[in-house]
Amino acid sequence: MNSGQGDGGTAANVILHIGAGSFHRAHQAWYLHRLNEAKVAGEPHWSLTVGNIRSDMNAVLDALAAQHGVYTLETVTPQGERAYETIRSIERVVPWTENLDGLIEAGADPACKIISFTVTEGGYYLDEEDQLDTANADLAADLAGGHTTIYGALAAILAERMKRNAGPVTLQTCDNLRSNGERFEAGMRAFLAQRGATDLAQWFDANTACPSSMVDRITPRPTPDVRERVKAATGVDDACPVMGEAFIQWVIEDHFIAGRPAWQHVGAELVDSVMPYEEAKIRILNATHSCIAWAGTLVGLNYIHEGTLDADIQSFAFDYVTEDVIPCLTPSPLDLERYRDVVLERFSNPYIQDTNQRVAADGFSKLPGFIAPTLSECFERGVTPAATAMLPALFFRFLQRWHTGKLPYAYQDGVMDERVAHAFFAATDPLPAFAADRLLWGSMAQTPELESALAGALARVDAWLAKRGAA
Repeated sequence: MNSGQGDGGTAANVILHIGAGSFHRAHQAWYLHRLNEAKVAGEPHWSLTVGNIRSDMNAVLDALAAQHGVYTLETVTPQGERAYETIRSIERVVPWTENLDGLIEAGADPACKIISFTVTEGGYYLDEEDQLDTANADLAADLAGGHTTIYGALAAILAERMKRNAGPVTLQTCDNLRSNGERFEAGMRAFLAQRGATDLAQWFDANTACPSSMVDRITPRPTPDVRERVKAATGVDDACPVMGEAFIQWVIEDHFIAGRPAWQHVGAELVDSVMPYEEAKIRILNATHSCIAWAGTLVGLNYIHEGTLDADIQSFAFDYVTEDVIPCLTPSPLDLERYRDVVLERFSNPYIQDTNQRVAADGFSKLPGFIAPTLSECFERGVTPAATAMLPALFFRFLQRWHTGKLPYAYQDGVMDERVAHAFFAATDPLPAFAADRLLWGSMAQTPELESALAGALARVDAWLAKRGAA
């Protein structure tokens, strides 16, 4: 499945990306393609090698390999203007194998200077103290020598890299995880320590850098009509096109140990600290996205734009940001009110056709990651976070529908323990059981402040559902 090399022959510098899904191909691969097309004087050529640590996307890898890594990106504005671009930055596709031999070989190559990854928030298996969730079966298996998580896979790659004396490498997280570089680095250190891999841990400390980044482009799962539009517009029958909104942003901590592409020439922002950008994005964009998906599902809507254009649901999102998030994040280098308005405009794009099913997923990662920090900070300031509490209250009713088998689609959650979630609703009083879960709430679990805020919000959610005939 090696797709071969571009017109420059063997690339001088390679990025190995783990997680070759739609988002990577609409985002990081796009930036590198644009940079290569720009041919900036004095800058070396960089290429992407892509692969996965699990077999769930083999069909996409096969299709991508058959096209030598080349595919079409469709973008669309809120006004319905579509554009098509042929992306050529992926020069090698690594086929998945159970022992990850191809991935390990690619990552241990001295030409590989960056290993980046998109594994979703739950794929880091971290709690609010950045401790590894060793009770997770996948992580426990990797601690025993497996490689089905990012830690196990990278341990295998880095061990081979150390053995070959292949040189330093940057490990670059590209997920919606707050302080993602720091938290991944802490998790990787803890993983190696618990494995007893002392030599590799020392090598890791001396030969890697783990910059944080903030990534943003709404990228729904491609549907068959994307392929049809691409063929109509370009004449190419692309078996693995991707589509996303026209908006794109990438803010990167400039902390690399073995060089990096000059992404700043194509619109990426290289900064000393990603924190204010990621806080705004996670709390305003990501949390609001989930709010709209959960609320929309509860009243029978299918798409994000439908919920965003619903006056009630938009007010839940607007009030959450205005009343609680903006005071928490002020001062900020961003115009937070403008950012809120741009986010809602993006979500209202009817041409993206982003589904509530996609965005509603992984609530057990999103509540603690995107929403709980605002609740906690409001409590610390002595403010009742009435607007923020609406989000977990909406998720609670959403989860109850899942429990009773009444969701209109299959709910996917990478870290939810289904027995625990079902047990909430088997309790005499489900809401206190929900509010007592430490995975979701950390130190706020079982506190009167949290229970009271959730109870008040749940009453408002129930009144709204009754008004809409959706109780």
